[in-house]
Amino acid sequence: MGVFDFVKNGVREMMIARPDTAKQLLCYKHPDQNFPMYSQLTVDSDECAVFFKDGRVVGVLPPGRHTMQTQNIPFLNNIVNKFTGGDVFIAELFFVRTTPKRGIPFGGPIGLMEDPMTNELVTPRIFGEFAILVVDPVRFVIGYNGQTSAGDEDNEKWIKDMFRAGVKNVLGAVCDTEGKSLLQANGLRIQLSQAFMQNAPDLAEMGLRVHAMGDFQITFSPEDEGRLKEAQAEVAAAKRDVKKRQINIGGAQADAQARQFELDQKFQQDARYVQQLAGNYQNYAAGQAMMGAGQGMAQHGVGGGGVAGLAAQAAVGMGMVGPMMGQMAGQGQPQFTPGAPQSGGSVSTCSKCGARQPQGKFCIECGTALAQAKKFCASCGSEVAPSAKFCPGCGTSQVQQAGAPPSGGG
Repeated sequence: MGVFDFVKNGVREMMIARPDTAKQLLCYKHPDQNFPMYSQLTVDSDECAVFFKDGRVVGVLPPGRHTMQTQNIPFLNNIVNKFTGGDVFIAELFFVRTTPKRGIPFGGPIGLMEDPMTNELVTPRIFGEFAILVVDPVRFVIGYNGQTSAGDEDNEKWIKDMFRAGVKNVLGAVCDTEGKSLLQANGLRIQLSQAFMQNAPDLAEMGLRVHAMGDFQITFSPEDEGRLKEAQAEVAAAKRDVKKRQINIGGAQADAQARQFELDQKFQQDARYVQQLAGNYQNYAAGQAMMGAGQGMAQHGVGGGGVAGLAAQAAVGMGMVGPMMGQMAGQGQPQFTPGAPQSGGSVSTCSKCGARQPQGKFCIECGTALAQAKKFCASCGSEVAPSAKFCPGCGTSQVQQAGAPPSGGG
C-alpha cells in the first residue's frame, strides 16, 4: 500500500525502515520519496538516515525510532508538502551503514613503479582483503554513491580501484623508509597495513576509510622478479665492498693511533731521561750516539761479540762523541770532552741543571753560581778562604800553594 492510499483512507501512520534483504549494503536508497506526517522511521544501530531535497542534504537522523513530525524534527519543515487534506514530506531518504564492512576482496596490478633499492622499473600486483568504514555519511552519498540506487557491487568495484591507486604511493614510501626492495615488501605487512589504513587520501575524500587490512600478498611477474633478484645481488656485493673498505680504513687508523701513542711514550721517556739522568741535551745526544753505534756494529757483526766486541763498540761510540762535542764548541758552546783534564784539575756539577763542567764560578749551561771547592793550607791543613793570600793558622803564603791538596793537620 502506497502513501497516497494511506492519505486517502485517512491512515496517518506509516512504517519506514531498511528491509532485511538490504542490511549488508553500505548505502540503501528508500524507494518512496513521499512520507505522511507521523510516519514511524526506524534507524538501526549500525546506520544513519540522510534526507535530501532538490539535490541538497537537509538533515541526518541517528539510530533509533523517530516520529516524522515537525515538532520533533525541525528540519522536516524544509520538506513538508500539504495537499489532499494531509501533510506529506517529500524527500530522498538514504540509509548509510556506519559499521565496518569486512571481507571485501581486492586485487590486480598496482602500476609501473621504481624499486627504491635497485631503481629497477617493475609492475607489482597485490591481492588480499580489507574492511571499509563510512566515516562521513553525507560526503559518502554526495561524492561517491550519488543520489541513485546503485548497488554495492558497483560501489565496491569503485572503492577497490581507488584503494589500489593509493597502494602504489604507500608501498613505495614504506619500502623507501625501511630501506627495502619491493621484492621484500611481503616482510613488511605490519608497516604496510598501518600505512594503507592511514594514507588512503583517495578514499578519505569520499568519506570512506580502510578500517582494517586482512591478509594480502604482493607478487611480480617472473621477468620482474628475476631482474629484482639480480639487481639486489649487485647492491649486496657493493655494500660488502664498502664495508671491507671501512674495516681496512678503521684498521689503518687504529695502527696510526698505536704508532702515535708509541712515539708519545718515547718522547716522554726521552724527556725524563734528559731531565733526570743526562742533565742536558748534549749529554743525552752523546749517549744516544754511543748506543746507536754499538747497535749498528752488533747488527753487522763488527767486534765479533763478547767482551772484545763490546769494547770495540764502545770505542767507536766514544770516538763519535768527541767530534760531536767539538762541533758544538765551534757553534759557540763551551767545549767539554769527557775524560779530559779540566782547569784546576776538578769538575763541578751544577745544582740546578745537573751539568758537569770544569771548576768555575758560573754554570756554562744555565748561568747558575757554582759551589766553590774548599781550600786548605798545605803547611798546617787549616781551611783558607779562596781569596786569602796567607794562612790564618800558620801565616804561610798561599800564592804558591793554589790548588794543592791539604797535607794533614798541623
